[in-house]
Amino acid sequence: MSIFYHPQKYRIEDRPMQNFIDSDEIWEILKRNENPDPGRVREVIARSLDKNRLTLDETAVLINANTPELVEEIKQGARDLKERVYGKRIVLFAPLYIGNLCVNNCAYCGFRTSNKKQKRITLTPEEISEEVTMLEDAGHKRLILVFGEHPKYDAKFIADTARHVYSVKHLNGEIRRVNINAAPLDVNGFKIVKEAGIGTYQIFQETYHRDTYLKVHLSGKKRDFDWRITALDRAQEATIDDVGIGALLGLYDWRFEVLGLLRHVNHLEAVYNVGPHTISFPRLKKASGFDAKPEFDVSDEEFTRLVAILRLAVPYTGMILTAREPAHIRDEVFHFGVSQIDGGTNIELKGYSTKNPEQNLDQEQFTIGDNRTLNEVMDELIGHGFLPSFCTACYRLKRTGEHFMEFSVPGFIKRFCQPNAILTMAEYLEDYAPQETKEKGYRLIEENLKDYKDEQFRDKLIDRLERVKKGERDLYF
Repeated sequence: MSIFYHPQKYRIEDRPMQNFIDSDEIWEILKRNENPDPGRVREVIARSLDKNRLTLDETAVLINANTPELVEEIKQGARDLKERVYGKRIVLFAPLYIGNLCVNNCAYCGFRTSNKKQKRITLTPEEISEEVTMLEDAGHKRLILVFGEHPKYDAKFIADTARHVYSVKHLNGEIRRVNINAAPLDVNGFKIVKEAGIGTYQIFQETYHRDTYLKVHLSGKKRDFDWRITALDRAQEATIDDVGIGALLGLYDWRFEVLGLLRHVNHLEAVYNVGPHTISFPRLKKASGFDAKPEFDVSDEEFTRLVAILRLAVPYTGMILTAREPAHIRDEVFHFGVSQIDGGTNIELKGYSTKNPEQNLDQEQFTIGDNRTLNEVMDELIGHGFLPSFCTACYRLKRTGEHFMEFSVPGFIKRFCQPNAILTMAEYLEDYAPQETKEKGYRLIEENLKDYKDEQFRDKLIDRLERVKKGERDLYF
């Protein structure tokens, strides 16, 4: 049974909304698509390559395709789809942890309130300025601000912090998009945050399996499964149409979580006519006082496969791969459809300014696996032929939510976002890159310019590139 809602039929502030995740339904879908015929698997891949959103049943077919040959065909399909929809661009961002005060007791998290080892810090405005300056001096233009769940971090505090980050500018550096990862708010709270000009508001359900959710969220506001799963409905009611969802892999069976994510996508599309802007799929990692030995461990092979499956299932949804993963895994799954990554990541409170060489788990949420600098990540991407992007044009031109889908579905992501990626990459090469990276980057740009058959458009792009070289900034189509 499919469970959808129409926004005119209820007001989520007036009464609790019924949970749209049916665990029995998800397991039934997985079971009835066991042992799929290879021909059926190839039909599903072909449908995705025509840029169709897959149904839960079709996605379950891919999940149950376990032979090495079919898994490789799924991965190749994801490679092909990424090239068709997104071209060669990979968007880069950095996380900035603002405070680790927290009222929740989540078993897997270093910030949990019962963890007495955790050093509790909330950055002052002056400390935020110092962190942002360090990030700008590395070349970042896009940040996600991360907050624990605590009364101090209310909607006004989040909004004021976002405004402050936007105000910090150093040399040619500026932050052009501030995304938020924070606790669920009520509708009025989301309205307050939206007024600060944020980009995406990101809330992970962690696990879509209710019994497991209650086992790992021991106390605190986060223990309320229904309040959390309806959070992004409230964001949409507050006209935040750019939202991000995610599941923490390792808490429950990854096959269930993949379909849980897609059920969440279905719900948002059915009610608000637009799905999430991004999907995240972090794996459980060691944290302060927590040694990650998950019952539902997700192997590297399963992880790379599920990334490819997600890309085929939701062709136009951004997919975020974070520095939780080690460099070799990140370098592999870039090719399977990931569209956003962090680089030069430090999740320790005040970590960018103090530059501690070793991770201190008592001042951060979990262990990260990729400690490369932003330029090392840039250099790796360029070496693989990807175009690193810091573009925020759609956000400034109000191409978000439903408007973004109107823009992206016909395939304009590749046509417009790739040139904008080239322009922001040129900014980085001019302002921050070592000479070797600069030379490699411009060679890649020259190669990509040859792909533009529309001479008039290519000439416009070349003109903008020359203007960047002469010192102009923030040019985009």
